[in-house]
Amino acid sequence: MPLDPTSEFASASGAAAGRPGGLRPAPGAGGAVGDTSFFGHPRGLSTLFFTELFERFSYYGMRALLILYMTATIANGGLGFDAARAGAIYGLYGAGVYLLALPGGWIADKLVGQRRAVLIGGIVIAAGHFCLALDNVQTFYVGLVLIVIGTGLLKPNISTMVGELYPEGGARRDAGFSIFYMGINLGAFIAPIVCSTLATRVGWHVGFGAAGVGMVIGVIQYVLGGRHLGQAGLYPDTGADPKIRSGNMRALLYGIGAVFAIVAIILVLRSVGTLDITITKAADVTGILIVSLAILYFAYMFFAGGLAPVERKRVTAIFVLFIFSALFWSGFEQAGSSLNLMAERRTDLNLFGWEMPAGYLQSVNALFIIMLAPVFAFIWIGLARRNNEPSSPTKFTLGLVFLGLGFAVMIIAAQRSEGGAQVSPMYLVVTYLLHTIGELCLSPVGLSTVTKLAPHRMVGQMMGVWFMSISLGNLMAGRVAGQFETMPPPQIFTMVTAITLGGGVILALLIIPIKRLMSGVK
Repeated sequence: MPLDPTSEFASASGAAAGRPGGLRPAPGAGGAVGDTSFFGHPRGLSTLFFTELFERFSYYGMRALLILYMTATIANGGLGFDAARAGAIYGLYGAGVYLLALPGGWIADKLVGQRRAVLIGGIVIAAGHFCLALDNVQTFYVGLVLIVIGTGLLKPNISTMVGELYPEGGARRDAGFSIFYMGINLGAFIAPIVCSTLATRVGWHVGFGAAGVGMVIGVIQYVLGGRHLGQAGLYPDTGADPKIRSGNMRALLYGIGAVFAIVAIILVLRSVGTLDITITKAADVTGILIVSLAILYFAYMFFAGGLAPVERKRVTAIFVLFIFSALFWSGFEQAGSSLNLMAERRTDLNLFGWEMPAGYLQSVNALFIIMLAPVFAFIWIGLARRNNEPSSPTKFTLGLVFLGLGFAVMIIAAQRSEGGAQVSPMYLVVTYLLHTIGELCLSPVGLSTVTKLAPHRMVGQMMGVWFMSISLGNLMAGRVAGQFETMPPPQIFTMVTAITLGGGVILALLIIPIKRLMSGVK
């Protein structure tokens, strides 16, 4: 997801809270108002731009290889997993990246500050990629866990630092985030090409290693460019109060201890045969937990959250959009799973005698984002000037419809590839084009809408719950991809098309009721 809702969180929540940093008050903590040394922006933006570019390089480079490596035969250097197991691992990994953004932000705010959190996160991510570069299944799992932890520390906090570079706020800050997003998309575009080439020509582990090298480059330039960041992200909310920091550290240690205790109990019960749990069952249980937590949270807020009548209506609107957000990402995030398998197994990748690596097609979405994001910004601004800009529920509906249309294209491709035939890669290109249009309709709108609808005193926690919809979508995408070998692909894509288009139709019917629940929020 090159638009990266995690990055949008810092920008949107900061605007809603009236604070330049997004997560904590830091007047004047970032760059100087008059600093225009980086294309009219603070020099520190270049440091964060390239850090994010290389972090996304590492993430999307590895993502392009992950499910293909897991399902490749052992003879071909892969792990030999079936699609069900590989899809479950992929889903758990994607879900974890977004879930751990919440404790990652808390650790920065309460203990180490954003500056150190980003540095630690980058180092942990690089270590994770180098673990994947080893030919060992144990280090493979360790590597995925490290990347999830590191990303949870880096992603929400680097975005917060971008906001702190602009203590004056305003249009220059918005433009700074636009430049920052360009780093995301450049990294996402380049990485699959580089890492897939190395994985195909040299070996899987060299491709994973290249992703790690990219993160190391990002960390080095982050350290060298740190002098341009001023005070941005340097101190946690607690300041220097040792009692508060000591209490926060104890809370963190208790939390880590609880996680290790739960994992240890599960492993012991599994080893003695008391508990029969597999990766696929773990993925299913995780999905149930995410859904249960979200329902419990919204129920608590609705009945015991002390909300005024207008606030209760708006929280209800957030809950409805939460459901459709999870549905959207469950389809969109199949780019790295089922669609990646479709590219490898059923697509003719021979171009004029050259065999294109399947992972190259993972760059298409980022390329379309770079091309179309300015176009959509121009369209929305133009419509807004005429008071004709679609409402947030309408944009959500468009997102789901374009997502469904993309999968409708894949139905045709899957049907034509039955019996061993290979189809043109243009099917996937058109699908990614439609999905990108859907993303541009829905992704920037979702988090912004939450910041407008959530009660001012609860914006942060509401954003955390919104991340759960993206996490749930990633998990569902992996589980759907797990059916690739047991269910005919035409049937899979027909099912996904029906669900996403059906969701779009249902949401279209709910546009007017949702707008009423929004109580005047545009």
